Amino acid sequence: MIDFIGDIHGHASKLEQLLIALGYEKKSGTYRHPERKVLFVGDYIDRGPQIRETLQMVRNMVENDAAIALMGNHEYNAIGFHSHDTSGGHLRKHDIKNVLQHYETLKQFHNKQTEYEEYIEWFKTLPLFYETAHFRAVHACWDKDHIANLRQTLSNDLISDEQIAHASSEQHPLFTVVEETLKGKEMKMPEGMSFFDKDGTQRTDIRIKWWENPQTSTYRDISVLPIDQLPNEPIDTAEQQTLNYYDEHQKPVFYGHYWLHGTPSLQKSNVCCLDYSVAKQGYLVAYRFDNEQVLSKDKIIYV
Repeated sequence: MIDFIGDIHGHASKLEQLLIALGYEKKSGTYRHPERKVLFVGDYIDRGPQIRETLQMVRNMVENDAAIALMGNHEYNAIGFHSHDTSGGHLRKHDIKNVLQHYETLKQFHNKQTEYEEYIEWFKTLPLFYETAHFRAVHACWDKDHIANLRQTLSNDLISDEQIAHASSEQHPLFTVVEETLKGKEMKMPEGMSFFDKDGTQRTDIRIKWWENPQTSTYRDISVLPIDQLPNEPIDTAEQQTLNYYDEHQKPVFYGHYWLHGTPSLQKSNVCCLDYSVAKQGYLVAYRFDNEQVLSKDKIIYV
């Protein structure tokens, strides 16, 4: 009996509203439910006004067995931003784009360096994925080959400092595995096309719906973002052959990451994205799961 909750991004007040709507009560400083537990799919930091408060709530619930928390790409990025590279600098470069992404977190931990470093260490205790007999959960993408690789490579599904360093190098095999698990899959746009993302960065790759069949999708169908200039034509055969997709016969999977808009809904009968842009005047979303193998939009709750 799990309540999955999507990306919070420092919106602790919204999290409190959602937990109360789900029937959780604050007892001895921890939100808990007499029968249920939360599974957070990652991205607790950056962008929002209450990052420290969000981390305190989430960590407190985890440490009191009221929740499970996964690592999101923002936590992973924060580890890299904080970690020194043996060849100089940091594993995640301190360039303008990356500084701006972490700006709110750094500002809210100003004069609290020790507390910030303790959270960086806590981030390293968060698993990259979670699976039971009834469901799967990940921050951005469940690719069966990547998950199999991580099961074999990681210890207790946790990524070590050494593995983080390896995964920060595009030349290392672990880079793509971790990158796509925490940030999703991308595909090249047709030649000559590009677009500007939500942060104003020009991109020639599109984030794709890894849960859709590329053999029956067009470029426009497969893109997570609606991009007008994408052609409504079949995806290149060579691209199709590189992609796994999540078919309807697999157990339900829950994830966040994609900054969706509009009314929260299911992606498929066994696929549920929980990120509806709370940090961009959207919703904080939960799915109330009771081991059903066919999901229902009526079990989506949001504030």
